[in-house]
Amino acid sequence: MAEETAETTSVEDNLITIEDFMKVELLAGKILTCEKLPKSKKLLIMKIDLGEEEPRQILAGLAPWFLPEEMIGRRVAVVANLKPAKLMGHESQGMILAASPEGGVPVPLAVAEGIPLGSRIR
Repeated sequence: MAEETAETTSVEDNLITIEDFMKVELLAGKILTCEKLPKSKKLLIMKIDLGEEEPRQILAGLAPWFLPEEMIGRRVAVVANLKPAKLMGHESQGMILAASPEGGVPVPLAVAEGIPLGSRIR
């Protein structure tokens, strides 16, 4: 029997079940508006169409890497059932998913053109 190490335990402790994963509501969205949040070096404030009645307001720390006009029209993956959070006095109603190498530029995950807005990502 293999001896359990701290590394093995931490990896196993970090595993989730399929039921845990299914609680996360990932939806396809499209950025309709985007502007730099005044007095913030990092935050962009966006309106994102998730196929709902009203667009969601989502703040993301992408300003060091992207101009607001570069974000408009992008189709992105959004965590839609994240508890709203207040950031610098503005409510964020979700989170844009982004990938980045350790210490590298975050890149918002793209959703293909043919996918209807609001589609569940699994």
